[in-house]
Amino acid sequence: MREARRGLAETLSHIDSLLGDGRSREDVLDVGRLSLDSGVPREVVEALLEGGEPPAEDITDRIVRRFGHLRETRLRPDGSRHSYEEIAAAFGASRASLSNLLNSRRRTAGRGAEQRPGRSGGPLASTQAGIETFYFGQPNGWLSAEPETALDDALQPVLRGLEEQAADPMARLRHAHGLRRLAARAPQLAEEEIQLVTDWIDTILERRRAQDARGAQGAQGAQGAEGEQGTQGQGVRRPGGQRAQDQGAPTPGADAPPRDVR
Repeated sequence: MREARRGLAETLSHIDSLLGDGRSREDVLDVGRLSLDSGVPREVVEALLEGGEPPAEDITDRIVRRFGHLRETRLRPDGSRHSYEEIAAAFGASRASLSNLLNSRRRTAGRGAEQRPGRSGGPLASTQAGIETFYFGQPNGWLSAEPETALDDALQPVLRGLEEQAADPMARLRHAHGLRRLAARAPQLAEEEIQLVTDWIDTILERRRAQDARGAQGAQGAQGAEGEQGTQGQGVRRPGGQRAQDQGAPTPGADAPPRDVR
């Protein structure tokens, strides 16, 4: 239990380090989706994300509840639930094996205490594995995993997505503070070294903005000069197609303002 809790805490801490300023967990974590993927009830997901603990749950109750969750949320293409017969047949079992799983509480003779099946051993382990494989390849142990472990597994795609963004240079530049916080996780980097990296990025961005501005001004100037040359170059043409002013010949109506030819 402690290892599962620590693993979840490390994953959440890693996610926080990749968010950057201006974003929060709510921007990247969908509680409903996490509940769907993990099989952990929504309210328990919310509690775990806040650092709380899940309520006590018998392992058999957990297995049975998650099996029901799979049947309700992983449906046939026509929207109906998969039958027990269909599920059992997919891994060479019988409907009775699923019934045994769903009704696996049995009394210990002479004590009256309920006996709960463990995570492995006997037909129950193979039945769990068959169910998990049938439902789109759920990882082994999904039905019985502790809530912290199940949620941690569901968070991994989110973490990978954030890591891919951080690996993209443009994404890092768009979230400069996210890069800073990621660098801060490396103990060998001093504060002045982190500041040096930040200043270097700022310098590159400022240089690029200046280049873009000069390029835009140059393009506008070239367009203006081209238009002016086109206007000045217009004149009266002789029958041969040569401009009169090009040969120094007098131009009729030279004193009149030039006609604007468009």
